[in-house]
Amino acid sequence: MTENTIDPEYWNNRWLNDNTGWDLRGVSPPLRDYFSQLENKDIDILIPGCGNGYEAAWLLDNGFTHITLLDISEVLVQRLREKFDAPRLTLLAADFFQHEGRYDLIIEQTFFCALEPASRGNYIEQTHKLLRPGGKLAGLLFDRDFSGGPPYGGHKPEYKQLLEKKFTLKTLEPCYNSIKPRAGTELFFIAIGNSV
Repeated sequence: MTENTIDPEYWNNRWLNDNTGWDLRGVSPPLRDYFSQLENKDIDILIPGCGNGYEAAWLLDNGFTHITLLDISEVLVQRLREKFDAPRLTLLAADFFQHEGRYDLIIEQTFFCALEPASRGNYIEQTHKLLRPGGKLAGLLFDRDFSGGPPYGGHKPEYKQLLEKKFTLKTLEPCYNSIKPRAGTELFFIAIGNSV
């Protein structure tokens, strides 16, 4: 793996071998509850490191019209192409750090923790670049340590310092509605892109 990207073959192999311990088999409750509060269903949404696309399925079922799923694994994206038949959904097998586009909302769900910690500053730069003025980066971050990685852990103070380089934090707080295995180890955040 390099500082700016993730090796596609590494992730292809994990999907081929069903080595996907992060998979919840459904949309995460904190994200579902956040999505339920979004009033404008025409916003452009990006979900990088999208996994099995549970968030996208929920969004589609609830009337959202512009969703882009991006993952480095062609194996996974091919599976998603077979799973979804939705004109409101764009599926991309691509490197997030090379991606170009403009979005109103970027969803974070286990992508950040898959990146080597040295890449986190680049993640902040790229998400900020991809957001329209006033756009939001929102989702979940692990509030715990892991041995080895991925996943790579972290804690609120370092996330706060990192996010505030490019974003205004609206919230960064422990989740009250995590699934039981992740209770007490997740932070929910909403960060609003600064114009400069």
